[in-house]
Amino acid sequence: MAPETTPIHINQDLESTLNETRVFPPPPDFAAHAHIPSLGAYEDLYARSIADPESFWAAAARELHWFQPWSKVLEWNLPHAKWFVDGKLNLSYNCVDRHALGDNADKTAILWEAEPIGPNGQPEVRTLTYAELHQEVQRAANALKALGIKRGDRVAVYMGMTPELAIALLACARIGAIHSVIFGGFAAQAIADRVNDSQCVAILTQDSSYRRGSEIPLKRIVDEALATTPSVKHVVVLKRSGTPVTMHPTRDHWWHDLVSSVEPVCECEHMDAEDPLYILYTSGTTGKPKGLVHTTGGYSVQTYLTTKYVFDLNNPAHPNDVYWCTADIGWVTGHSYVVYGPLQNGATVLMYEGAPNYPAFDRFWEIIDRHQVSIFYTAPTAIRAFIKWGNEHVERHKLTSLRLLGTVGEPINPEAWMWYRDKIGHDNCPIVDTWWQTETGGIMIAPIPGAVPAKPGSATRPFFGIEPDVVTKPDSEGRYESVPLGSGGLLVIRKPWPSMARTIYGDDERFQKTYWSDVPGCYFTGDGARRDADGYYWLMGRVDDVLNVSGHRLGTMEVESALVAHTKVAEAAVVGRPDDLKGQAIVAFVTLEASALRPSSSANSADPASTAPVDLNALKDELKKWVTKEIGSLARPEEIRFTDALPKTRSGKIMRRLLRELATHGSIQGDTTTLEDFAVIAKLRESEEG
Repeated sequence: MAPETTPIHINQDLESTLNETRVFPPPPDFAAHAHIPSLGAYEDLYARSIADPESFWAAAARELHWFQPWSKVLEWNLPHAKWFVDGKLNLSYNCVDRHALGDNADKTAILWEAEPIGPNGQPEVRTLTYAELHQEVQRAANALKALGIKRGDRVAVYMGMTPELAIALLACARIGAIHSVIFGGFAAQAIADRVNDSQCVAILTQDSSYRRGSEIPLKRIVDEALATTPSVKHVVVLKRSGTPVTMHPTRDHWWHDLVSSVEPVCECEHMDAEDPLYILYTSGTTGKPKGLVHTTGGYSVQTYLTTKYVFDLNNPAHPNDVYWCTADIGWVTGHSYVVYGPLQNGATVLMYEGAPNYPAFDRFWEIIDRHQVSIFYTAPTAIRAFIKWGNEHVERHKLTSLRLLGTVGEPINPEAWMWYRDKIGHDNCPIVDTWWQTETGGIMIAPIPGAVPAKPGSATRPFFGIEPDVVTKPDSEGRYESVPLGSGGLLVIRKPWPSMARTIYGDDERFQKTYWSDVPGCYFTGDGARRDADGYYWLMGRVDDVLNVSGHRLGTMEVESALVAHTKVAEAAVVGRPDDLKGQAIVAFVTLEASALRPSSSANSADPASTAPVDLNALKDELKKWVTKEIGSLARPEEIRFTDALPKTRSGKIMRRLLRELATHGSIQGDTTTLEDFAVIAKLRESEEG
């Protein structure tokens, strides 16, 4: 008996429009100089990488520095993989020494801009060449060693977006200490949970950081956490703001004192390819956070190669690229595509300390013009915020230095994709819509920019060596099958890949159960997806974000995209709540364009309608009818709530889980430690119910 399929509803008219009329080939000028210059070249290399993935990844690995070559590319004992067995390398060496000791010594490695604007009307800017970065990393590494920190020790890092944050990671990697970066927006209890789970011996932090003009007291928060973290022996504090902090006399050390008292020479540890590089915690709805363990060799190779090909970096035709990924290093995107991937490629990496709308809504565009950024990688939620803020903030800037745009974090709706292409890229920049996860370590599905035509809203085709599939839900005996093209199902990865997480720290049973038990023999991503007639992948969101309305399975992303396509809607998040009749009812949380909230205009100033307040109930009905027209009556929201903002993490992801709790229970009970702005919750509770 064949497994029971679990198709995700697809509106055929929408699919036809997306697949047939909105296809954007790479700009010819871009393709002419790209690493992979044509679709045929991509397809040929992809086919070879799938036929013999070990040879493909070995060739990529040979572009990096190894102290000792591997004896075997892959050992696979499902669900555990070992890549580049017996190989010895150091990721700090590949990021820094390889360039500082070669032709890139005087090239800018890190270009940093502070958030505060100085008395002269300009922000503070710092640059570190690869030679200077080399010295700073070696000093920091020696400082850690002077505290007794050694290979295999776990070190927590709780800092703002300063160059020293990147230096801290590279210093840990240099001496073989395992870093565990804790996002700088977490509270004390979240820090304590993570530190205690991995038994960190030290915390690297700073006095405070800046966000939207305010200081975040990082050291004070760390001090609160330290009351319940007995494993911590040392705290190293970077002086960023100069705000007075309490320093424990035997435990706490100033960063500048430590690094000034050591030599700038520190040999790299020869790390085994499977030695842990870092632990990064992901927050769940219940239970303790999962500490995902990433190792050195495979992670190094995949972050290097994906950065090179997806962002067209390390390209001799563009030696002066300035690359900017806006992610915080506290998240995996910052690990892989702010620090390790770009620096291995010898890139100039821009880091910005603060918020995109401080002190004005055009801060990002000002930064791009000031530093001539050529590659820009940000989140769809940020793009939708830019749209909401208004085109005028973009149009006062040139943005002519840009040659490639990217998105990360969640599926991007087609309308936001088109705005991004038009307003930011001036129709000249390829857009790489990247799909991957903390667990995957590196990009898995994305268009190769010189080769693969883009479709707005689709992550397009798999990266080399990656073998995804869309399958049915397994039946009671664990059997499943690939779904036909055009149908939806569960997104899985069929074969191991180098940068995959190896386990959950201290809980391998949970690792196997969470990722390898739902679809036997495959890594289950937790995402729903469909694959169109051209083999393009369309991410439908988390499986728990797939609704079942009157027996119809409907991706929340479809409803959100339809709502955002309305001229009055800036952003939308859709969740389901239990319904006795339908099984689930659709609840939409909507933020409106500023213009939608203004009184209607009239040529006759005496017309009372010219100053009448906006009829929100009428607007709710209008949006419900719009969704019905765009998708069908089964997608009509039962309830629409207008809100000034949606709850998001600092990495830009909408926390739909909180919205689901609010829609279902009228209150929020789950973990909110990753929430950026807690005031949003209060506003949501006050939002009008339809």
